Amino acid sequence: MFRDFLNRLTEPQPAPLDDGDARLALTALLVRIARSDNDYAMSERERIDRICATRYGLSPFEAAALRGEGEALEAEAPDTVRFTRAIKDAVPYEDRRAVVEAAWSVALADGSRDAEEDALLRLVASLLGVSDVDSARARQAAARN
Repeated sequence: MFRDFLNRLTEPQPAPLDDGDARLALTALLVRIARSDNDYAMSERERIDRICATRYGLSPFEAAALRGEGEALEAEAPDTVRFTRAIKDAVPYEDRRAVVEAAWSVALADGSRDAEEDALLRLVASLLGVSDVDSARARQAAARN
């Protein structure tokens, strides 16, 4: 179902994503982070829904539907390195920085800070081209919320 989208995203020189495709790719990345500790908790799903609703002006139903599409895309997406680098090439920096904050928010939603999630988030921030300073600020902001 998402094969054409993934092929476009992972081309050597991907075109910038339109808003709908960017939403889907970024939501799939949040799902990947939430699933990284093998405990895709309801609190993480709810946090992804809230992030999508707030960030994209969606109703709760629309946010849940976007998360469902993100879950399906995440299951088909290539390894995290290729997938994240593809997002970096297709999404503006400020959006990538905001995604790192959202990703920390999802990782912290279940009330525990897991070593696998920490490691993945450090990798993702780096692969997205988000500076260490911006990543640290994003984690601190997510922890306050």
